[in-house]
Amino acid sequence: MKINTTRILLAAAMTAFTTTMASATTLEDVRAAGQLKCGIHEGLAGFAAPDANGKWQGLDVDICRAVASSVFGNSEAVEYIPVTGATRFSALASGEIDMLARTTTWTFSRDTDLKTEFVGVNFYDGQGFMVPASLGISSALELDGTTVCVNTGTTTELNLAEYFRANGMSYEPVPLETGAEAQQQFLSGSCDVFTGDASGLAANRATFPNPDEYVVLPEIISKEPLGPAVRHGDSEWEDIVRWSLNALITAEELGVTSENVEELASSVNKNAEINRLLGTEGDLGAMLGVEADWAKTIIMSVGNYGEVFERHVGVNTPIGLERGVNALWTQGGLLYSPPFR
Repeated sequence: MKINTTRILLAAAMTAFTTTMASATTLEDVRAAGQLKCGIHEGLAGFAAPDANGKWQGLDVDICRAVASSVFGNSEAVEYIPVTGATRFSALASGEIDMLARTTTWTFSRDTDLKTEFVGVNFYDGQGFMVPASLGISSALELDGTTVCVNTGTTTELNLAEYFRANGMSYEPVPLETGAEAQQQFLSGSCDVFTGDASGLAANRATFPNPDEYVVLPEIISKEPLGPAVRHGDSEWEDIVRWSLNALITAEELGVTSENVEELASSVNKNAEINRLLGTEGDLGAMLGVEADWAKTIIMSVGNYGEVFERHVGVNTPIGLERGVNALWTQGGLLYSPPFR
């Protein structure tokens, strides 16, 4: 029933948006508005959360800032719109947001049935489980008969059901719409287990007043390639968002950082791909419909992918994640961008 309701809402949203799409592209609408409307998590440390001054920070937030840099030459030209797991796709389909950057898993049905175009992966993740240390549980295979807090409208629900069924275990779900609600219910003892993306569990645990009293279990039960998404049918806008993400990844691979980008852009480099990336050779910016130095502006604003990762979720942050599979392909990870040529 939930799936049917989602489809009905999305169909209505797409119908309402058709007239606007017929008269203007997303890029034209964004430029006319003077800012990017970016759908983000309603609050997840390391990915999208307001700091002490109320300014949104996080890995996904920096994806939004990168796209704004491409379009406006200004990473601050963003309106951040928090969306839940249940509302994110209808918000995108209706035009309430111009792009979605909310720890969203790229799946077959979302890519086809929901008419959502994923532009790449900005974080490779997998679903895990967190429990109070007082339960004495050390493996997900010991969770038979537990109550589990889970966000609705997510791949997490299906993965949870399939994992317990495959292992002959039972559980009682406690479905909640937002991550904040799930965290609150878990901390209050309303459920034994909190399940979600492993990175999200680490992020939540880092914000607990007593993190040592909770354990993230070792099992990873799914593939969760998380990435930004746009509406189906607007390839010009899709290209801008995709190559803004690719610029972050390629910059790290080429050794271009927020500290050396200006120096590299002011000289002719032996590596021609650096020149093309920074707009000093070729016409990649014109092909994309943006300024020649669009990627340089991105890197000056947010750094390369490695800088973004380490600033928000890396080993020296409270979340403390190793790069792991999110390392570059040249360093044994999965991060890989098509060539800038």
